[in-house]
Amino acid sequence: MSTPRFLNLPPGVTPLKLETPQGVFAALEALPVSGVVERWPALLVPGLTGSKEDFIAVLQTLAQSGRRVLAVDLRGQYETPGPDDPGAYTCAALGADIDLLAQIVGDGEPLHLVGHSFGGLVTREAVIDGRTKFASFTLMSSGPAAIVGRRAHASRRIMEEVPRFGLEQVWHDSFEPEALSAGVPDDILAFLRKRLLSNSPVGLSRMAREVVTMHDRTEELRQVEVPTLVLYGEHDDGWPADVQAEMAGALGAEIVVVPGAAHSPAVEAPETTAAALIRFWNRAETRHMDTRSASV
Repeated sequence: MSTPRFLNLPPGVTPLKLETPQGVFAALEALPVSGVVERWPALLVPGLTGSKEDFIAVLQTLAQSGRRVLAVDLRGQYETPGPDDPGAYTCAALGADIDLLAQIVGDGEPLHLVGHSFGGLVTREAVIDGRTKFASFTLMSSGPAAIVGRRAHASRRIMEEVPRFGLEQVWHDSFEPEALSAGVPDDILAFLRKRLLSNSPVGLSRMAREVVTMHDRTEELRQVEVPTLVLYGEHDDGWPADVQAEMAGALGAEIVVVPGAAHSPAVEAPETTAAALIRFWNRAETRHMDTRSASV
């Protein structure tokens, strides 16, 4: 279990509420501490049991590249409320939320989209549905279809046990022992507990079902022709590295393997991860401008 550096927000990073026709979404907004916003914005989307705080360690660095960068909680996740309707938490429904958020954050500008783990499956829906034109798309520690291995087992436990026993019991039986065995400090342990118990039980259970049943949409994503980056840690224990590399090849995407990182590169290797994102975003913007100039 990776833990974010969250207790003190970096300079230039502030909490924000984003108003949409689908409700209010909790976010962290990062702006350059020095300089001005001169490049296209970015929207970062977390994984199944995560939240916007999972990106705290990269937000300041990303913003200093001249961008407005926002990390959000999905519907029903941590500080974003959600309904008791399981249908609100399918990847398609959550992807429609991302479309709305992207259009608000972008405000007419192209926008860079990043999805971590389950967030990659959600954001992929927004890219494929064609409602929003994205400047680039990054799949961070995310795969082409259902997650596998121990993380699939953990997701099935969430899917089955949250409706039966509730979040509090699942915390005590699964999440707390894992965090304690990893030596997580008390203050971060308290945050992880608060975050899990703040989730919508209906939403968390349905999202867990989505991540273990998702079908492969690689071919549909390839047809969108958005500049794509596949980024993952060399020790990723979610989707196997060879599966992510094969997906990247099928997409014609760039690949970055983050040394020393596992399933959460933005937490485990923030500077390397941020530098890779900035390089990719800058190249995508340059290619866009070159194409635009050539067509004039």
